[in-house]
Amino acid sequence: MITIDRFYIDGAWVVPNSTAKMAIRTPSTNAQIGELTLGNAADVDRAVAAAKTAFETYSMTSKSERLSLLRALAKVTRARINDLAHAITAEMGAPATMAREVQADAGIGHLEGFIAALEALEEEETLTNGDILSREPIGVCGLITPWNWPINQIALKVVPALATGATCVLKPSEHTPLSAQIYAEIVHEAGYPAGVFNLVQGDGPTVGAALSRHPDVAMMSFTGSTRAGSAVSCDAAPTIKRVTLELGGKSPNLVFADCDLETRVREGVAACFYNTGQSCDAPTRMLVERPAYESALEIARVAAEAQAVGDPTNEGDHIGPLFDAIQYERVQGMIAKGIEGGARLLAGGLGRPEGLAEALQTGWFVRPTVFCDVTPDMAIWREEIFGPVLVITPFDTEAEGIAMANDTDYGLAAYIQTGSAERATRVARRLRAGGIHINGRDADYGSPFGGFKQSGNGREGGRLGLEDYLEIKVRPPFTT
Repeated sequence: MITIDRFYIDGAWVVPNSTAKMAIRTPSTNAQIGELTLGNAADVDRAVAAAKTAFETYSMTSKSERLSLLRALAKVTRARINDLAHAITAEMGAPATMAREVQADAGIGHLEGFIAALEALEEEETLTNGDILSREPIGVCGLITPWNWPINQIALKVVPALATGATCVLKPSEHTPLSAQIYAEIVHEAGYPAGVFNLVQGDGPTVGAALSRHPDVAMMSFTGSTRAGSAVSCDAAPTIKRVTLELGGKSPNLVFADCDLETRVREGVAACFYNTGQSCDAPTRMLVERPAYESALEIARVAAEAQAVGDPTNEGDHIGPLFDAIQYERVQGMIAKGIEGGARLLAGGLGRPEGLAEALQTGWFVRPTVFCDVTPDMAIWREEIFGPVLVITPFDTEAEGIAMANDTDYGLAAYIQTGSAERATRVARRLRAGGIHINGRDADYGSPFGGFKQSGNGREGGRLGLEDYLEIKVRPPFTT
């Protein structure tokens, strides 16, 4: 049994002020594997005070000093990749291969992107009018990360703070504390000064709200649901702090008849089911040009029925369980809504997959599911399900497809499948989303990630990710 009863504050592992506890469970069996102490406002005050003190000196460090620390962080992170992966598999159910090669490896990929961005960053420049512009760290940053991509999101928030000379307090999801504890150990071993990075475990209404409201926190960066992002914004508003948000999505996947249909539809199904559908930018709405619609449905059905589901501790390209009971019940409820609402069930459906090992019968496994003939008035078309559930509908013209794709409150990502470069460019210009994926190609580490509309504001990754942690100062040239 794992016990997490220390927080990382001011360079040391300290006893929390709070004594509240919660169980740590593994989603593959729902067994308790540990116990976590949850922090309170006093723990936040202590961490913010340490970060505020550290900012006085760390904000004055040179770019070369910070680059050296980032390279040390990369070295230690590489050495702990397997530890991070094992923790992610245990706490949120990512299969072993994916946890190591993608989930944990994101901690390296984003770090390398930020190192390149910092190397290229001009911290001071002379404007055309002769004035001098400086880019300086914003101050103490409150960072709130989710359970579905724990290290990916920690790296996207912690690393730019460290890179720019800001200091931070991290509140990871209370449901994925194991990987966050390891990441704190990594930061410590890399040699960062005391107080630059601090970790307080706890829940959103207590620790998250205390961070968002704290007068000494200059910036909040939050990833999670749109509802919770709204709460962070409201809590932060009285102190006029900067708030960046990466929220939900209901991403469209436009499949045109001139694409490599077999490949692109199979990839679309796999991308929707990846991470058991628990990705905010997953292509969960497939829009197919009508001449290719029936063929696409058959390809999607075969692909969905071939999707393996199994024990996340095993290597392989299968998908694992959903994260917890709440997520399981939500996905089951949305599948039921789809059936009751008149959508045609093409594959999957309610309940657990057949053939699961007896030990996994108490875990939160679901059947990979595909609905077709879905209409825009249906809940499964409009609401984020956050599970391996794909909905498919036809469109007749390019303009209609674009209009249907944009008919959502979200705008995190959009996907285009076409054999025409001109069409890809033309359609991409019309789609209201922060990231456009074309013919199976995603943006790489170092590119900005974020959304339009209720998918959030601000960008994470690379140069634009650094800029969210910087303030701008202007002064005239010195004269006597």
